[in-house]
Amino acid sequence: MNHPYEIIDRLPTVQEHQALWEAVGWGSVNTEMTKESLARSLYGVVVVHQGKIVGMGRIVGDGAMYFYIQDVAVLPEHQGNGIGALIIERVMEFIAERRFPNGVAFAGLFASEGKDKFYEKYGFQDYSPGMTGMFKVLDK
Repeated sequence: MNHPYEIIDRLPTVQEHQALWEAVGWGSVNTEMTKESLARSLYGVVVVHQGKIVGMGRIVGDGAMYFYIQDVAVLPEHQGNGIGALIIERVMEFIAERRFPNGVAFAGLFASEGKDKFYEKYGFQDYSPGMTGMFKVLDK
C-alpha cells in the first residue's frame, strides 16, 4: 500500500489515547484510569501521518493464551485509507509471535456498531449461539 502513513510499535500516550477515543465518539475517558490501563498493556501500535497520531490499537491479556484487542481507533478523516488494516495486521502478527508455542490462542475484541464485517475479513466471527461474548460494566 502506497500511503503517507507510518505504523510504529508503541503504545499511545494518555493524551493521544484520549484524543482518538473522543474523536471516534466513544465518549469521555478518565485519563488517570487510562494511564494505568495503558501501562498494563501487552503491546501497542500507533499510526502517524505528518507527525500526528491518526490511529491506535493495543492488546491486553495474559500473553500466552488469551489476547484481547482493544482501542482500535482511527481519526474519522483518515478512515477508509487502510489504517485499520495496518493496525489489525500488526497486532495479529504480535499474537502469532507471542502465543504459547503449539498451543491454542484466543484473540477477542468488541467491534463498534457496523464494524463487524471489517473484523470478519481477519477471521473474527460470531460464535453464537454455541458461545456468546458477555461483559459487565462496573461504573459505580
